[in-house]
Amino acid sequence: MKHTLLVTGGAGFIGSNFVHHILAQQPDTAVVVLDKLTYAGNLENLDAVQSDPRFSFIHGDICDAETVRAAMKGCDWVVHFAAESHVDRSILNPGSFVQTDVVGTLTLLDIAREYGVSRFIQISTDEVYGNAEAPDGASRPSLETDALKPLSPYAASKAGADRLAFSYWATYGMPVVITRCSNNYGPFQHPEKQLPLFISNAIANRSIPIYGDGKNTRDWIYVRDHTAAIIKILNAPSEQVAGEVFNIGASEERSILENAQTILDTLGKPQDLLAFVPDRLGHVRRHAVNSEKLQRVLSWAPSVRFKDGIAETIAWYRQNTEWMKHVLAKQDKFLENALQLGTKQ
Repeated sequence: MKHTLLVTGGAGFIGSNFVHHILAQQPDTAVVVLDKLTYAGNLENLDAVQSDPRFSFIHGDICDAETVRAAMKGCDWVVHFAAESHVDRSILNPGSFVQTDVVGTLTLLDIAREYGVSRFIQISTDEVYGNAEAPDGASRPSLETDALKPLSPYAASKAGADRLAFSYWATYGMPVVITRCSNNYGPFQHPEKQLPLFISNAIANRSIPIYGDGKNTRDWIYVRDHTAAIIKILNAPSEQVAGEVFNIGASEERSILENAQTILDTLGKPQDLLAFVPDRLGHVRRHAVNSEKLQRVLSWAPSVRFKDGIAETIAWYRQNTEWMKHVLAKQDKFLENALQLGTKQ
């Protein structure tokens, strides 16, 4: 094999889509997945690659140095997806986010440095910027050079991991690349997140919970476009990407309310399923990123428009009812509460 790649969090939403994508695109790449299989990790997401001889799975925690050392042995690339990643959960339990997102990242960086890996991609998020705005406060898509102003414990933990990864480039010359992507959607996304939550509730004729006035906006990218960008970065010459930060987005800004209405319209459901609920604490008004740097340096561009991607995503959830049943069977109280949040009494 030309490369052996460690993918942390590879049984999660974006991680599993990435694993499918790179195994399909690069026959000379072997993939080792390390995943703790918490509520959002799901081995069913990897069913299609389980029999591939280039694929292997290790069940373990990125905070456990010995587990990480065993998983990373023989790997020359690392793509680090593993994280606690839901804003609402971070508001309830900030400490677990710091442990996984910061301490776990430190553990990976130390062992990657020890082993001399040739590419370490830290998957960050546009959440680290806070509201998308210029230094003077004018609203505009975030640039890689903008100050980090995280507004939730989740965003703060990712900002910490982001800057820790950069420090390993600055201090040790470790070949780190940081990506900050906008909101993803697509197959295998855990139903606590906005779009699969709305889709699941609409299919079941449950109310769709809309935070506040529903006008908070996000830039949405189909997960396959995100994974394609990461593969571009993995294969790029070191002098083009090492020590760099790249925003990844599709310039598809949409509000919470617009998303809910689109899903109801696509499924032929009535608009009276919309249910306005109290706003989230520290709710960012606008997330959006400027991806011109990635487009200029590596000639990457998104290929899936939202109207097509959301139609494919809705179809996937309608066709994969057994997957959803198995997720719900875990009886995760947070998810159960989220699914019922908009239910009218």
